Amino acid sequence: MRVRRYGLLVVVLLVCLVLLTVQTRGGGTGRAADVLSILTTPVQVVLAKIHRASISLWVGYREWRTSWSENVQLRTENERLRVESMQAAETREENDRLRRLLGLRQRLPMTTLTSEVIGREGGGWVRSLTINRGAGAGIATQTPVIVPDGLVGRVVRVRPGAAVVQLLNDPASTVGAMVQRTRTPGLVEGDPGGAVRFKYMARDGSGIVVGDVLVTSGQGNVFPKGLPVGRVVSIEDKGSALFHFAVLAPVVDFARVEEVLLLTGQTTQDLAGLFPRES
Repeated sequence: MRVRRYGLLVVVLLVCLVLLTVQTRGGGTGRAADVLSILTTPVQVVLAKIHRASISLWVGYREWRTSWSENVQLRTENERLRVESMQAAETREENDRLRRLLGLRQRLPMTTLTSEVIGREGGGWVRSLTINRGAGAGIATQTPVIVPDGLVGRVVRVRPGAAVVQLLNDPASTVGAMVQRTRTPGLVEGDPGGAVRFKYMARDGSGIVVGDVLVTSGQGNVFPKGLPVGRVVSIEDKGSALFHFAVLAPVVDFARVEEVLLLTGQTTQDLAGLFPRES
């Protein structure tokens, strides 16, 4: 280690001696400057590169900070716009539902009462909705409940400020109905599995085909005549059995019902023409 230090000292002294010699022998300050320039130029080049790299790194960092800040702002703005878009879509859908419900209410030749769904029971053996109208609003059991698409069910339990609506697909539900095209009568029943079936006498049901629409028959003085119930999606052939069954797709999506009409009045008019037909 000591030898290296002495060696380095000797090298420095030699360099100084060479510079002094060059200067003394007539080279003047110009040659010494040239030699010094030769020795220092690489160092200056390296320092310049380091300087430029530092400047570039700093500028890149500033640009990254600016981009990151703008990205955060854009994400916040995007989330705000997404929430506003969802709220606008929700309001638009609600307005559409209420507009259709009001239109149906104005077309019906009987007294009605609007209500909102505040609860629903969809598991096990009970399929029902709870609405925010009850005995205090004059609602009684057996009151039919509809939406612009058709029949939802009937009120089976009344409380002071609420009522329970038995859905069409409840296993205990039975509704007098008929095939709109052939006028074949029968009963629409709920199924434990959640399906809806149309039970009819075999000799009367020979003309039923998939796609036929069923409406309430008006028999029994509970449901007015002509309320859309469902559409035939399959027919269970029981051979020579007395009764046949047709599986229906309800016209109402019970899971999406949010507002309903309660039919508080009565009419003998066939209401089928007051409901828009599916295209």
